[in-house]
Amino acid sequence: MKKIELVVFDMAGTTVNEDNVVYKTLRKAVNEAGYETSLDFVLAHGAGKEKHQAIKDIIAETQPIKPINTTTGEIFERFKKYLADAYDNLDVKPCAGVEELLPILKEGGVKIALNTGYNSEVANKLLKKMGWEKGVQYDTLVTASDVTNGRPAPDMITKAMSDVGVTDAAKVLKAGDSIIDIEEGKNASCGITVGVTTGAHTREQLESAKPTYVVDSLSELKDILV
Repeated sequence: MKKIELVVFDMAGTTVNEDNVVYKTLRKAVNEAGYETSLDFVLAHGAGKEKHQAIKDIIAETQPIKPINTTTGEIFERFKKYLADAYDNLDVKPCAGVEELLPILKEGGVKIALNTGYNSEVANKLLKKMGWEKGVQYDTLVTASDVTNGRPAPDMITKAMSDVGVTDAAKVLKAGDSIIDIEEGKNASCGITVGVTTGAHTREQLESAKPTYVVDSLSELKDILV
């Protein structure tokens, strides 16, 4: 397995197919507060980030269309309610090729971590809906609520390494569907960073962050690692 001891996978758009519901919901909450944003704009400025920070960054890059009487904290709370309602009724499933890849990694002795800009409650709800269990599909889950600094800081990857006993970041692969995933991996000094085109950002956007690889499916990691 090319000396890789740990793979760190992002969730939404990378391992979890939830049809961009999180960013559609984020856009709804921001626009209801008095802004006018497109889904592409929200993805460009918010993808992969802790969601309160994403709201702050999206708002910083646009202008309101009416007087704003809502704080970012209030927008965030509204977003969380909308998202909980959406996920209660959403058919969540793994991204194509993911469930075939996981046992291959495990057979090769590779630990599997999931990390996400979601909070712990949302992340665990998604995993439960997919029927994924710690110790079966993955070895550890690290969420934005588990660390002080969210992406692109390396904190979540550092915690994942600690959780599974990996000490050399050169033996870690980070994969995600957004530029900030790649930046996170680089900031953690991961030996391999991978952008995957199944989620937030296009191949061109991902390539701008200069990852080691850009793939159209995580199943391609079989050929990269073996």
